[in-house]
Amino acid sequence: MDKLIYAFQKNSYEEIRVQVKEYKGHDLVDLRIYTDVRTSNDKIPTTKGLSFNVAHFQEFKKAILELEKSLVQNNLLSPKATGN
Repeated sequence: MDKLIYAFQKNSYEEIRVQVKEYKGHDLVDLRIYTDVRTSNDKIPTTKGLSFNVAHFQEFKKAILELEKSLVQNNLLSPKATGN
């Protein structure tokens, strides 16, 4: 299964895509930077990214939640931005 879950702009010419992909029979979560192609409106994947087996998703989710807590505690993210 290759499915785009979410995408957001990193800057004026790059976006970050969150996808579920299959590679050599393994289901992966893929977080990757895509960049503009000068000759068209398409974007292509770069080597900058992270892929891991979906079996590790719960640990990744815990890490993201801990990161969010730390960002709020260090005043790098507003508690309002977290939805809490």
